[in-house]
Order: sequence, then structure tokens, then C-alpha cells
Amino acid sequence: MQDPEPPKPGDEATPGAPGTGENLCRHCQWTGLLNAQPCPECRGTGTITSGIGGG
Repeated sequence: MQDPEPPKPGDEATPGAPGTGENLCRHCQWTGLLNAQPCPECRGTGTITSGIGGG
């Protein structure tokens, strides 16, 4: 079994947690870069983990 991915600073929840999903990082406008460096919020991936809506 693979260890879960550690959370990124911009994540709202632990990756793989129930009720969450991958979302685009708004901090870097989904590019993974900020000032020609990897975005600190998404660690250069362009995505974060956030809660998903439900009823």
C-alpha cells in the first residue's frame, strides 16, 4: 500500500480524504508557477485538494 501524499500548503483537506477532490490552484492561476518559481501553495502542480459540494 502506498503512503498518502502529504498535504500542500494550499490544500483545504488531506489528499484522498472523503468528500474532497482535486481543484485548480487560484494562487498561480493553475500554471504551477508564481514569479517564474514553483507556486508555494500547490508546490508547482497547479492543483490543490479541496472539499466538494454535497447535499
